[in-house]
Amino acid sequence: MKSNYFVYILTNKNKTVLYIGVTNSLRRRIDEHSSGLIKGFTQKYSCKYLIYYEHFNDVNLAISREKELKKWRREKKEALIAKQNPQWMFLNAGINSIESLYV
Repeated sequence: MKSNYFVYILTNKNKTVLYIGVTNSLRRRIDEHSSGLIKGFTQKYSCKYLIYYEHFNDVNLAISREKELKKWRREKKEALIAKQNPQWMFLNAGINSIESLYV
């Protein structure tokens, strides 16, 4: 069985805040953020909209990438998001399709 890990970026409704995380289940984690189950930054700033993700088969690579992205300046993060998602569309509705690509 293949292992799947995702580095993801969430934002709030007005796209003014960015949150970067890593998970082994994008669907579950987005549901947790959306329902407010995860206390802290994402709950405080209403970051529940998926705008970017990367897939990894190795958890260590995913964690390294998450740490790398967290160090970047906002402008560089915005450019990365715009390459994959130019309109910064919220991807939550397609979460099942995203995960099914990696089964």
